[in-house]
Amino acid sequence: MTIFLTIIHVMVSLFLIAVVLLQSGKGAEIGAAFGGSSQTLFGSRGAASFLGKMTTVAAVIFMLTSLSLAVVTSKGGSVVKKVPVTQEQKTIPGTPGPIQGAAPQPVQPQQQLPQPQQTPQTPQQAPSK
Repeated sequence: MTIFLTIIHVMVSLFLIAVVLLQSGKGAEIGAAFGGSSQTLFGSRGAASFLGKMTTVAAVIFMLTSLSLAVVTSKGGSVVKKVPVTQEQKTIPGTPGPIQGAAPQPVQPQQQLPQPQQTPQTPQQAPSK
């Protein structure tokens, strides 16, 4: 279903691009509002052309395929649920922690290193003149 919708979606998007590029530009009427006269600046243009109707139809189909692809692909579920649990994963024991009954280790006092003996230094007197 997903592959079929993706193919339809790509075909409709290419068709929509082609129909939009085949239409004539409408920018001249808006530009004429500042320097010339245009009767259809913000009013109705009359009957829609064939390419205009095809653009509307292609845009609606494009939106529907986009929405349906989003719905179909979101129902797939999580990847975690799809991975089977093997026997190896079931038999691996966990490492015991302090909560599982391991006795706390007594704290050993740090040993004092012997300090080198210091000899008292006597201040030297300056020679007299």
